[in-house]
Amino acid sequence: MYCGSSLGTDETYAAQATRLGSAIASRGFELVYGGAKVGLMGLLADAALEGGAEVIGVIPGPLVSAEIAHPGVTTLDVVDTLHERKARMIELADGFIAMPGGFGTLDEVFEILTWDQLGLIAKPVVFLDVNGFYTDLFAFLDKAVDAGFVRGTHRLLAQRALTVDEALALATSPTPEVEQRWIDRDRT
Repeated sequence: MYCGSSLGTDETYAAQATRLGSAIASRGFELVYGGAKVGLMGLLADAALEGGAEVIGVIPGPLVSAEIAHPGVTTLDVVDTLHERKARMIELADGFIAMPGGFGTLDEVFEILTWDQLGLIAKPVVFLDVNGFYTDLFAFLDKAVDAGFVRGTHRLLAQRALTVDEALALATSPTPEVEQRWIDRDRT
């Protein structure tokens, strides 16, 4: 799960983070997330914990020492670097949902999409598009397809959900089947 370490300016972001955490718990899922107690991440974790879910936070050591680590998670997996955090989260999670967030959210979710594209993993990636937060991002992805930088089949890997229920359904379904040939050898 990826989301902001800030709350954002729209109260709906916080409401949806809480709703998602509660839904994860009510469905008997565990939450793997970035390990922080702040922002949408903290709300998500708190709601999942309150609902009885196991919550695994994966956080780099320097962020623990900055006192943003969530003290109440079931397991806090402290790693050395952000690269290790991403690899550990990929190892632990079966699917990924990206809520609204900033550079870190996009960095982490696009690494998952790249790994899916390359065939290194096959795990669903879903953008929970709260109040149109990701509308422009999806327009960019479509433009990247039109411009020949992303194959149409690979574009399917970035799934869009408008509700928490839809996001969880997509994140727990098989990854869209895509062609694993990602280099166009016909072009010079």
